[in-house]
Amino acid sequence: MEVAGGAVGASSPPRRVVVAVDESEESMHALSWCLSNVVSTARAAAAPPPAVVLVHARSPRPFYYPAVDGAGYLLTQQVMDSLDQYMASAADTVVTKAKSICTAFPGVRVETCVEKGDPRDVICGAAEKACADMVVMGSHGYGFLQRALLGSVSNHCVQNCKCPVVVVKRPGGEHQAAPRI
Repeated sequence: MEVAGGAVGASSPPRRVVVAVDESEESMHALSWCLSNVVSTARAAAAPPPAVVLVHARSPRPFYYPAVDGAGYLLTQQVMDSLDQYMASAADTVVTKAKSICTAFPGVRVETCVEKGDPRDVICGAAEKACADMVVMGSHGYGFLQRALLGSVSNHCVQNCKCPVVVVKRPGGEHQAAPRI
């Protein structure tokens, strides 16, 4: 694709790329896309590869836990601590998997950022804090009704990040999203 007589990306490549990762295959595909298209393009142009900042948002612990959950079970502090440990372990697993994907591209500087909070706010905040030149994220491919009910993290980031946001969809029939309603 050509733009104004030059190839796309002919100007200097991004120096810091934030990639949002979670436990989904869509986010890992977006990371692979970023490494193949953004990092490799920089290398081919003999430019230093951009730093890749992996951002993962952990669900925050609610301020108030009822003493008894909906099924009638008592939720003790020990149960709450176990939930926190599980969420931290899940975050570590996601970041480790993402880092292992990055090892296929030697010379790439990888940084990580794991924060508690709403993914929309965490991703936009991390992009601003990292002075990102670009944000790359996957699309879960939800239908209209699911987006309306659940909200779209990618749409929020496109509207609120101060840098360009690339939303990567999985190619063709590989998409594993739930059936559209």
